[in-house]
Formats: sequence, structure tokens, C-alpha cells
Amino acid sequence: MNLIPSSALSGKIAGQFFTPEAVAASLVSWVLRSQSDLLLDPSCGDGAILAHHANSRGIDQDPYAAWLSKQRQQSARIDNADFFTWAHDTEERFDCAAGNPPFIRYQNFKGLPKAAAASIYAAHDLKLSGLSSSWAPFLIATASLLKPGGRMAFVVPAEIGHATYAPGIIDFLLRRFAKVQVVAVREKLFPRLSEDCWLLYCDGHGGRSEHVHFSKLDRFTPSAAPPTAEMHSWPNIKANWRGRLRPLLVADAGRQAYLEVQSHSTAVRFGDFAKIGIGYITGANDFFHLSPRQAAAHQIPQEFLLPTVRRGKFITTRVIDATTLDRWKAADEQCLLLSIPGKADLSKAVMRYLESERGQRARRAYKCRVRPVWYSVPGVVRPDYFLQYMSGSDVRLARNDVGATCTNSIHGVRITKTEAACIALKTWGSSTTRASCEFEGHPLGGGMLKLEPGEASRLIFAPDRGRGEALDDATRTLKEWRHVSWAKESASRNQTLS
Repeated sequence: MNLIPSSALSGKIAGQFFTPEAVAASLVSWVLRSQSDLLLDPSCGDGAILAHHANSRGIDQDPYAAWLSKQRQQSARIDNADFFTWAHDTEERFDCAAGNPPFIRYQNFKGLPKAAAASIYAAHDLKLSGLSSSWAPFLIATASLLKPGGRMAFVVPAEIGHATYAPGIIDFLLRRFAKVQVVAVREKLFPRLSEDCWLLYCDGHGGRSEHVHFSKLDRFTPSAAPPTAEMHSWPNIKANWRGRLRPLLVADAGRQAYLEVQSHSTAVRFGDFAKIGIGYITGANDFFHLSPRQAAAHQIPQEFLLPTVRRGKFITTRVIDATTLDRWKAADEQCLLLSIPGKADLSKAVMRYLESERGQRARRAYKCRVRPVWYSVPGVVRPDYFLQYMSGSDVRLARNDVGATCTNSIHGVRITKTEAACIALKTWGSSTTRASCEFEGHPLGGGMLKLEPGEASRLIFAPDRGRGEALDDATRTLKEWRHVSWAKESASRNQTLS
């Protein structure tokens, strides 16, 4: 079930997490109509799927995995091949398919496999997103190999509910299947995998639908058929939630409350009165970030040192001020950025630091060596506020009263409309903004919530208007689904800013 031989890469990089027995048996049961059905597993791994049906075909690029599959199901026909290349060339068609495709992140999904996947996308008038993980083209390619009326069932990452490219995948499936069902499972299917996994079931290849069937399970239990599902209009999901399925985890009352609050005339989005973006990238953090003791030891002038917020965990109060900075300095944190203008006159002490062994290593780093002046960090700004890019419980926002800058692990917020900001920011920490962080952001795994700049710009500021209880319930639900306990929230729950 991996694109890259496990002997060369760790299971995590290769996407190699073999399917639990109960899940494998259930997926096969969901798609089979007859023992004569020809079943395809496009990433057969250790043969967990194939073991449950004799008339099956398996593909895996890892030769050892292909061998394991053959040992488990002697009657299966198994190819040791790259699935996308095989799918492009084969004339075989299948009654059904089931599997657990590799979850190879876009950073590692490249080369010939990605080129072959892109070719299959193009054949269906689709464009493979540069951010797409490998599971997505596995679904597209497998669907193209099914006979009319065919079915398929897959383990998929929970990012099918929030990834920017996921709506395109669902669009494709709805145009080619009479039924598309997504089964969200809260309890982890793979305890060793930080990312959550859901299940996908598609039936009636050659048909089409305008509805998504959606099921919510606290934990997976073996079943002979897909679980009961609610039916949701796909055009409405696209209109209200930008094609995200994650909001469907929330009860109707919570979703409706959020839609009502955001549509009120007093509601504003963060991007309406502020510009939000990530901070600078040094290319060599250990060289450019200095503690007060290091700065003194190297005799770096104060004019070349800026206070900086390096990580989201440093945002523990509603204001970053002189007291905060003094606390960091007292702990000798690396809270000072070496910020040298490109044409600055440099003292002997600064030159010694630049020419030191650490400096030599830093200047060879890619981001440094491609700059006009390698030691001059670009994109250094002093925003009005700092917003956590990734957070555990509540997302924190802090006013910048000390003129600090921030790294690319923090969002810098620059106010563009002061009057609107003064009104809106008073509601930070309300039921509305807490719910908005959950609805507009997305889970990263390990209980973390991530807010990309575009997502942060969509955050809603508005009075709760009597919808606080429903919004709090929605927040609680979405936190539980990313494995954060409502009872363990930080004291920032009631944080407000002026």
C-alpha cells in the first residue's frame, strides 16, 4: 500500500500503515455483491483486503509487500508495479475496489508516480493540485477502472473533510457515482498515525448525484454494510462551507447558528479590517536568533537586534509588552532577531560573527545563499497583532506593544481599518470567534488546529446574538473531533482585547 519501497523509507514517509483486520473485512463486505465479483486493491500492502476475497487483483510497488499479499491470498493476481503507470496501461475493468491508499504528503509525492497521476487527472479534465497527497489520485484512477454499476470503499485521511483540493475530488465522485458516502470516525483507526482517518464508500459507477451521504461514528465497529447516513445537498455545502465536510460533524443547530451570526449586518471578517500573513523566514534559525547572552558575547549592536516572537507557544497573554520581553530575556530565550540592512556599515564584531563557523554554515543554507545579501533577512515587519498559526486549545491573539517581529510560524496582523478593528476585536474570545476558529481552520493532527492566512482572514467577529450556547456546542464538538478536551481549555477562553 505504498508508492515507495519500505526498505528505502520509513512507513510514515512511504504512507505505509497497513489496514486493521476489522476495517479490511468491512470494506470488502461493503463492495461485494457476489463471490464472482472481481475486486481490485490498488495498494494491497500486506494483503489485508485481498485476504477476504479470492477473486481479486492487487497492485503494490513494494516487492516485499506484494510478496506478503501473495502469501495471504494465493488465488489473487498480484503485480509488483507503480499503480498509476499500471492503471494507465491496463485494459482490465473491475466490479469493485477496496483499499487503503498511501497517505504520501505532497512534499514527498513527486517524480514518475506523480507525473503518471497527473496524466490520469488530465484524462478526466482534472488538474492535480500541487498540494495534493497521493490518496486523492488513487481514488480518481481506481474509479476509472470500474465497470458500470461498480463500487469502491477506501480508507481516506480526514483531510477529505477540509483540504482545499478535497471539494474537487468529491465533485468528481458525485459526477460518476449514484451514491457517495463519507464515514467520519472520531476514534483513531491507526493509533500510530497523528492524522485521523475516515472511510469513503461509492456505489453505482456511471451514475451521478447532487447529495453527499455523511455518517458520524465515535468509533469504528465491523459492519456488513455502510452505516446509516444523513443526506446533504452538495450545492449547499459548497455555498455555505466552501465544499468542506468538516462542519457536518456539528449538529444542525450549531451550523445554523454560525450561518446566522456570520450573515448578520454587524458581522465582519478579519480580512475586512486587517492583512494577515506569516512572518519572516531566516533560512538558518539558530544563527539569526540570539539570546541576550549570545548577543552580548558576540558584541552585536542593539541597532541590529529586534525582539521577535518565534513560536505560537510564546503567546500566552493578550499583550506582548516590555514586561513580556523582560521575562523572555531573563530566561535567556532566543528572542532577538539579527536584522541587518543590506547596505549597513558593519563593525568588526559583527563581521567576526558573520564569518564564524556558524555563519559559514548559515550562508550555505538555501534561503541564505539565494539572497542578494545573505545575512539580510527579508520580510521583517512589526505587525500590530500576533495570531497563532497553529494552536492546541484556543487560538490566541496578542497586541504587539513592544514593536516585535515574528517568524513564519506566527501570523502577523496589520490593521488596515482602525475604527472597525477597535469594535471587532472587543469580541475576540466570544462564542462567535471561538466557533469561527474551529469552522474556518482545520485540524493538523496531534490535536492541533491550523489557520492558514486565508482561513484566518475569514474569521468572524460578531456578537453572539443569543446563539452562544449553540456556538459553544459546535466548538466543543469540533474540538472533540480533533482530540482536544473542552474541560482542559486554557484560561484564554474568556480573553478579550481592546
